[in-house]
Amino acid sequence: MTEEEVKLNYITPAIEGAGWERKLIKMEYPITAGKIVVRGDKAFRLTKKRADYILFYKENLPLAIVEAKDDAHLVGDGMLQAQEYADKLDVRFVFTSNGDGFLFYDMKTGEQKMLELSEFPSPQELYEKQYKEKIEASADLETILNTPYYFGEESYPPRYYQRIAINRTVEAIASGKDRALLVMATGTGKTYMAFQIIWRLWKAGLKKRILYLADRNILVDQTIIGDFKPFKNAMTKIYHKNMNTSYEIYLSLYQQLSENDTEDNLALLKESFKPDFFDLIIVDECHRGSAREDSNWRKILDYFNKASKIGMTATPKETKEVSNIDYFGEPIYTYSLKDGIEDGFLAPYKVVRYAIDTDVYGYRPTRGKTDVDGELVEDREYGIKDFDKNIVIDERTKLVAEKITDYLKRTDRYAKTIVFCVDIDHAERMRQALVDLNKDLCAENYKYIMRITGDNDEGKKQLDYFIDSDSPYPAIVTTSKLMTTGVNCKTCKNIVLDNIFGENGMTEFKQIIGRGTRIEENHDKMYFTILDFRNASIMFSDPKFNGPELQDDEYDPDATPVDVTPLPPKDIDPVEPPRGKKKIYVKDVAVELVSERVQYYDKDGKLVTESLKDFTRKNILSGFASLDDFMKYWTSEERRSVIIQELKEHGVFLEELRSYYPANVDDFDLICDIAYGIKPLTKSERAKRRKVDEVLAEYSDSCKKVLEIILLKYSNDNIDELTDTRILKLPEFNEFGNPMKIAKLFGGMSGYVAAVREIQNALYVA
Repeated sequence: MTEEEVKLNYITPAIEGAGWERKLIKMEYPITAGKIVVRGDKAFRLTKKRADYILFYKENLPLAIVEAKDDAHLVGDGMLQAQEYADKLDVRFVFTSNGDGFLFYDMKTGEQKMLELSEFPSPQELYEKQYKEKIEASADLETILNTPYYFGEESYPPRYYQRIAINRTVEAIASGKDRALLVMATGTGKTYMAFQIIWRLWKAGLKKRILYLADRNILVDQTIIGDFKPFKNAMTKIYHKNMNTSYEIYLSLYQQLSENDTEDNLALLKESFKPDFFDLIIVDECHRGSAREDSNWRKILDYFNKASKIGMTATPKETKEVSNIDYFGEPIYTYSLKDGIEDGFLAPYKVVRYAIDTDVYGYRPTRGKTDVDGELVEDREYGIKDFDKNIVIDERTKLVAEKITDYLKRTDRYAKTIVFCVDIDHAERMRQALVDLNKDLCAENYKYIMRITGDNDEGKKQLDYFIDSDSPYPAIVTTSKLMTTGVNCKTCKNIVLDNIFGENGMTEFKQIIGRGTRIEENHDKMYFTILDFRNASIMFSDPKFNGPELQDDEYDPDATPVDVTPLPPKDIDPVEPPRGKKKIYVKDVAVELVSERVQYYDKDGKLVTESLKDFTRKNILSGFASLDDFMKYWTSEERRSVIIQELKEHGVFLEELRSYYPANVDDFDLICDIAYGIKPLTKSERAKRRKVDEVLAEYSDSCKKVLEIILLKYSNDNIDELTDTRILKLPEFNEFGNPMKIAKLFGGMSGYVAAVREIQNALYVA
């Protein structure tokens, strides 16, 4: 029996017979979206990972995974795959079956045993096995387990990692944990998760007044009209002196409630709300001021000391002086950028690294060199960290702008692009340089290129248009710090790095990379490109980029903070501090590009320099170490279209490789050349091979003529699926009658297919 027959006749009846409702038996359950692979300017999605069965106690409370195999396999042959899925999905109980029975495995205890088909456990049995002890310790836990997610017209079911994050958090809070930390990569839906966490705790009656803190006004406003909309009249925003105590869900800026130079907002807060007013506080982007023990707004959390606190961030702050983990505890769940890319929920990236001679070798002014003001330039060597911070070389700015423009002209001039600069001054000079090189499009609309920085009201007004997927303008924005966080531009295809990251700049680097990680397939956004002019992409190789979140071994809670991600001021638009030492501006400096290198994201999350051919070779050899192995696969009885699809799932994209070869080269030759270095033959050459003639000689004249027409179609018309009987409907076969009459020449349709398959295999025999 096939796997599907085993499911239909044995596995599904056994599960339903144990009391599982059909609606809670999810078959072919999609786990991932299918990883996106990028090579050249093309992106390809691999096949989604699916579980044969996921069994739910209630919606979004999974208890078990069942992996099915056909009856040619042993009952436990699917166990390793099922365990991998269970680990990924945070599911405790695993079953495998070939129809003869079940092999059971408990991911928590390691218990393993064989079960008859009739012994499959009921939902209640597994539920009690997983939760009975915890429920006995906390009555609130069973309440939250039975409180459903919010589902409405504009809502969507959670992805598996969102479900895990939500379930772990509400279960922890219901069990008495007062602090929790979620580390979720940018673009994974933190606001949606925050909403569902609040919704379930609120509806369960476990938390009655909730405060949600964010660091950008735009984020608060988007949250109110977006994910939090179902709270309706129970929700309010705290702003200025509006501290109405009649609501249940409150949203506010950190800085709105913290002390500052002009107004003691914290004192006002204390006047309006008693310390026990809030029983839950969720802190978005908690890597900001909350990491510091002495931060002003951390006093908010300390004031509401009886409230449970949940921190959410993509980039927890862990240095010698500041620590999110110290306050919130070890992350209750982590979903990294690497996880998101591997699952196909986040966009992968390619990196174009530019090396400029002044950056590589340094710049030392010639004797007597003066700046634009006629003052003598200090005689010393200036390096990459000096440029645009201490010294401005006009020609370097123009060269960077030129390379950005060249790249956009080769790809898409209207692709949303963010250029990150050293400071506001640099952002303005870069805007001017880009305008000079793109006068044609700027003449069509002056908003084609805009500067969006904290001091530029006109630019800030364009931020919403840049974020809008359907608005073409602005297409290019230059910025400094303003757009590092809180900018959800799903269609951002290019991120330009011409800024400087300090030794503790990993947080900012992660946030910047996060501007490009969202996928918007409707707008052809499958990946994003990083144009790196400062060698910043070397930070991808730092273990801290995708590694586990660990507290610094040398963390000292009593240390004086020296590296703190500042909160924006009250108006939430961060304006860079005024320059201290006067910048040096110089012109007439010869600046050249030394090298340009393209790197891609590989399966291990590393940047590699490889062509589509190199990528394909590696993937073919990983599955077929020798030509003989591949020959057996290629000449199997599977239809050619099935084989091509299976190769695609393994990262072999033949259609894209065809651009390197003449049209009359067989896919087989294309693969053999790339993977095994065998000189390709044309289809005509293959059709004239001796083995083909030997096969033709076995058949009658009529059959031989039919097969010769098929070979001609293969050679001249690029028809590869030779066993497809629809080919017999072509005009060239009219003299032989309809397909059934042609099949009779071979003793029937099975004889015809066998003859064609023999001819097809003869094409590839050495």
